[in-house]
Amino acid sequence: MASLKEVQSKIVSVKKTKQITKAMNMVATSRLRGAQTSMEAFRPYAEKFAEVLGNIADKAGDQASPLLTPREEVRKVHIVLLTSDRGLCGGFNFNLIEESEKLMKEKIAQGLDVSFTNFGKKGRDFCRNKGVKRTREYLNVVGGKFDFSVASTSGQELIGGFLKGDFDEVYIIYANFQGMANQPPVTKQLLPIPAIEKSDIEKDEQKEFMAEHIIEPSPDELLNEMLPKNIFIQIYNALLETSTSEHAARMKAMDNATKACNDMIDNLTLAYNKARQTAITMELMDIVGGAEALKG
Repeated sequence: MASLKEVQSKIVSVKKTKQITKAMNMVATSRLRGAQTSMEAFRPYAEKFAEVLGNIADKAGDQASPLLTPREEVRKVHIVLLTSDRGLCGGFNFNLIEESEKLMKEKIAQGLDVSFTNFGKKGRDFCRNKGVKRTREYLNVVGGKFDFSVASTSGQELIGGFLKGDFDEVYIIYANFQGMANQPPVTKQLLPIPAIEKSDIEKDEQKEFMAEHIIEPSPDELLNEMLPKNIFIQIYNALLETSTSEHAARMKAMDNATKACNDMIDNLTLAYNKARQTAITMELMDIVGGAEALKG
């Protein structure tokens, strides 16, 4: 059995750890509020933009933009992986990296070349360890403060690489915030842009009739302007979703760690009391034994 001093030292150590995890939980909670507000404020814009883009795509030709045209032969695949820069957020980064590794192995098995763009140190470290080709990395973005320029800059590089033939397909992997306890990884194709579904207005007969509008400039020209912005919006939305998911995952992990510290403190306190009681009993037995020996 451990001595009283050892048990007491462990209790002090666990209490200090509990203070750290509780503080990190409070910081994550504070950051989560801001990230979730930004994410929820951007969602209606992204949905409306997709709706308008769908309406315009219905009126444009099938070959309106090279961003819509799949390559006849796919040889190079590019993956945009979003992870956090810091750990202590449970299985958040592991799930994203596992999803990217699954996609990478699938494409390599097809004989394709795979390269990465990394948002976050955890994804970058994964690519380094695997020896995977990396074209660009963005650090201290996910989970921090960023604006739309980050998405537009990275989006322009992806579009430029696609048009030049540096890669034939582009995928993005990010965490989809569905709640405090659920942030599953999502894989979405960015380029070539998947076929845009027709507007829900045509599918839903109960909606009010919308009159036909004359579009200036032409639908093809307008589509060429909006498609790149659609890429930027998807990247920015993925950054917001992943940032919110990271804070939620860290808050949950730190809450679990704090509860675990409480359980350890309870167990150590019980062990300390047992050890102290044992020591007291042994001292009493020595006193009684000594007294009896003197009497004899």
